[in-house]
Amino acid sequence: MTSLIEFPYRDKLGNAQKPVQLTHVEVREDPQGYVPDDGLFNAAEAAMFLNQPLLLTGEAGTGKTQFAYYLAWQLGWQNPLKFETKSTSSANDIFYTYDTLGRFHEAQIHGEKTKAANYVNYHALGLAILHAMKPQDVPNAFVPDDFSHPGQQRSIVLIDEIDKAPRDFPNDILNEIEHMYFRIPFLAQGKLQASKEMKPIIIFTSNNEKPLPDPFLRRCVYYDVPFPSREKLQEIVQKRIPEFSERETSVAQAIDFFSRLRESGLNKKPATAELLGWLTMLRGYKLHEEKDLKQCVDKMAKTLNVLTKTQEDAVLALEVLQRWSRS
Repeated sequence: MTSLIEFPYRDKLGNAQKPVQLTHVEVREDPQGYVPDDGLFNAAEAAMFLNQPLLLTGEAGTGKTQFAYYLAWQLGWQNPLKFETKSTSSANDIFYTYDTLGRFHEAQIHGEKTKAANYVNYHALGLAILHAMKPQDVPNAFVPDDFSHPGQQRSIVLIDEIDKAPRDFPNDILNEIEHMYFRIPFLAQGKLQASKEMKPIIIFTSNNEKPLPDPFLRRCVYYDVPFPSREKLQEIVQKRIPEFSERETSVAQAIDFFSRLRESGLNKKPATAELLGWLTMLRGYKLHEEKDLKQCVDKMAKTLNVLTKTQEDAVLALEVLQRWSRS
């Protein structure tokens, strides 16, 4: 069987002593390549002006998470402090976790002399609040021995896919989010609180897997990230895969097919992330060099698995490709 890209391992030509060199096509991931729409800019400005969290919803793969990195780059700040929400997440988890078992074992060996703070791991919002405080204002009881304060600074906190969390999770963090503080009662009395001028910017993302509670929604600036237009998709491709964007005809045809595929009634529509992966695949197969992609249906058919997620969608995608090639 002959592969479009030459994969020597199919013919057992490679070995551990002589690694196979695969085709590599770079997709730029740097934040300056992100292309936000005006509505997203407006929502972000409102959130920053009002000191409220920004809640971004929309299809998976439309760039909600990437926007946090883009905003940090625009502001000249460090990369966002990210918390990946899970179905088991609790309110404390966005601030810290505590190694209770490790602390217990250490106490059995060395007694109570071990510092309790050494068993605390600070997470996204907890770190952001610590960074928002002057180093000398952080009580020693809260500071692990190996913690290095970077100096007082503002941060962006990305709480990704909050809709995955248990139902009570958003409501459980309302006061802490609004007043930007948290407590660790088993370490010391009092609370760690960000200064008003150094409050972190918080960005929540949601794929709308389940509704979020109204009290939480009322405290956020909301924006639903729309799927990009064809013109915006071309701009994104130009920024992310410049090698491909030099072939304007190929890009236009590829985006035309991609758009028709999304409109065909798929169970799971491919998003921008899948488009970039698919174009990268076409680039690796050198299909971007073709003057007319409609003459390359057989080769394109071998790349459709990048765009589909179910057998039913795979069959439909092949039908759409055949119709598109004849249009």
